[in-house]
Amino acid sequence: MRTLNRNRQLLWFTLFAGIVLAGNTIGQAAFYYIEWNLRMPLDSITWRFFIEFTTLFCMVFLLAGLVLSIPSKKEGPASFFEGLAGAKKYLKTIFEWSFVLALAGSLLVIIFSYVPARLPTPELLFFYHNGFGHLDSFLFNTLSQFPFNLSRLPPYDIFTEIPGYRGRSVLLWFYPGFREALIFSAVNLLLFAMTPFVVPLIVLGHKTLKKAVAESFAMTKKIWPAVAACAVFLGVIVSGVFLMHLLIQAAHGMVTPLATYYRPTDTWIALGLLYDLALFSVAFVVATVGGIAALDLYISAKTGQMPQSS
Repeated sequence: MRTLNRNRQLLWFTLFAGIVLAGNTIGQAAFYYIEWNLRMPLDSITWRFFIEFTTLFCMVFLLAGLVLSIPSKKEGPASFFEGLAGAKKYLKTIFEWSFVLALAGSLLVIIFSYVPARLPTPELLFFYHNGFGHLDSFLFNTLSQFPFNLSRLPPYDIFTEIPGYRGRSVLLWFYPGFREALIFSAVNLLLFAMTPFVVPLIVLGHKTLKKAVAESFAMTKKIWPAVAACAVFLGVIVSGVFLMHLLIQAAHGMVTPLATYYRPTDTWIALGLLYDLALFSVAFVVATVGGIAALDLYISAKTGQMPQSS
């Protein structure tokens, strides 16, 4: 956190990461729009894999730039754009690692969401309903409520029609795409947490992908308590900000049956938008801190001591 405070240029990573997630959301939502509105059949697995790979390639490239920009030997703040320029030398390995992550992430999503429906064995159905099913239900219910849903309709109506519009609600296309983006983001976060040192090993250790993955697992096993403590600490920060939406709902009296119509005032809509902006800003700043922490832990595992703030 001190490193980020002293090198404000690293916040470019935060901004670009947010843009990448927004692109992922638009790409996921485009699938629903093309399928339902344009009546053009698409292969959902192929489409989602392409969106997932594109997103991960951008994120891994940004992370490589972040890693390369921190250990700058020049006086003054490090240049994030110089780090991105240096990351171009590792495009082939970044491409390969992004492909592996996208393939692993897509397979996990398929296992969680598609396999139980097509092979409905009791074990798979139990695994689905007690795992992915709870996550899917949680995302739907949360995104349907204020302050994430700022419409003046009941939660379930945001996915159907706007009275007088004579057509599908814009939210019908946006929310499913955002839900898919969040699911893939959760899977990607798990994959990054399991392999936190692959990118530093590629761009700083000049390792091949195979050696970087193997050494990352070895280093993670060596200092796993520090890695786990870092992940839990950053997760608590984001969770704390996220849970504030319950206080906002209680203050506005939004804890009502789903069938009840409500009409947030313009003031509450403005406060809801500010909260949404603050939540996503915190989430991406924490992601930036996580990237910096991964580098610090990498140096710690290599040298046996934690580096000073850059």
